Amino acid sequence: MSKLVPVVTYEDELLTVYEVAYVLRVDETTVRRWVTQGTLDAVTLPHKGTRRSYRIKRSALQDVLHGGQPQ
Repeated sequence: MSKLVPVVTYEDELLTVYEVAYVLRVDETTVRRWVTQGTLDAVTLPHKGTRRSYRIKRSALQDVLHGGQPQ
């Protein structure tokens, strides 16, 4: 029996905070602030320590690029 591999579409690809900051030409701290404010939708990864790890869907980044700048 073969295992099925889930299909991840281009829009569902998860990006790091660094990658999003690079594309938007802002600091990583700004991206993290937008995530914590709820301005930018992200997935919070399980973590140990004080800093949370986020992944942002490419579709959320596209919304920012085509729908305007987060506030």
